[in-house]
Amino acid sequence: MDEERPRITHNPLLQRYYGSWESRLGYRLLLGGNRHFGYYEPGTIWPLPLSAAMRRTEDHLYDLLELPAGSEVLDAGCGNAFVALHFAHNGLRVQGIDMVENHVRRARQNIKAEGMDDMVTVRLADYHHLNWLSDMSLDGVYTMETFVHATDPQQVLSEFFRVLKPGGSIAMHEYWHLTPSELLERNTPTEMLEAALRVDQHAAMPAYKLLNRGVLKKWLKDQGFTDIEEIDLSENITPMCFFFFLLGYIPYLIICFLGLQDRFVNTEAGVQSYRGIKRGYWGKSAYKAKKPHKIGVGGLDKGMRARKNEYRLPQSIRRRPS
Repeated sequence: MDEERPRITHNPLLQRYYGSWESRLGYRLLLGGNRHFGYYEPGTIWPLPLSAAMRRTEDHLYDLLELPAGSEVLDAGCGNAFVALHFAHNGLRVQGIDMVENHVRRARQNIKAEGMDDMVTVRLADYHHLNWLSDMSLDGVYTMETFVHATDPQQVLSEFFRVLKPGGSIAMHEYWHLTPSELLERNTPTEMLEAALRVDQHAAMPAYKLLNRGVLKKWLKDQGFTDIEEIDLSENITPMCFFFFLLGYIPYLIICFLGLQDRFVNTEAGVQSYRGIKRGYWGKSAYKAKKPHKIGVGGLDKGMRARKNEYRLPQSIRRRPS
């Protein structure tokens, strides 16, 4: 595929979040450059080593795809390509994309270091705009806790649907939360609600505001996906949440005293996420679904129709990226 200038949705908060020293240092020192939760069996207390738990998460996502070796898949938000490399070692051919240039640069270094250039490619791109991928060209698409960064989540799902072959698989590990009314009914402390709003903003997670429990499953159905399954993983990630709570609690008290929560979003998230998940305010689920073999009205699927309609609109009235 020829490299072309990518169309990137304007999202300066996302670039700022991943470019901050807290994110770059924290992800590297604590998670080895990974950016996702680990998977633990229910009842687990001791969370270490984190690397083994994160590998189990990757295995869980891989199994959801149910694809044979040699299948072509998209990693939508590949980060440093650790998930993509693990999938490639298991036989999948992975095209990774990321909106952050530093991630793409490090991902390419990691791919080269492992000698996997023939199995994994990475490019700077935006999952809202997969115009460089042909209709019905991929066997699978997956996200690992990256869908929360979408500014137009249903447009993203439409693009995923479009690029999948009939019978193709989608697998997602993503967060959800209770509705505002449910949170109020549970008398959620104001401190926690305010912290959640700060994390949503400064960690650049606009889609998360919309992801009430069950919403993503409905969106997948609305796009035309079938055989949709949702698996609650909240209990499976709680040990890591507890580890972050213990690690960040004292620093967080100091940060709150100084009024610096906006500058230490990961520390605040680490403390408040454990408090929230223990109360059932938020959680994480795995989703898997299929693109049906028989597509839409007249053989044209929803994703393709959306794309073709965009091209027919006059330039003056096309919707601009947010």
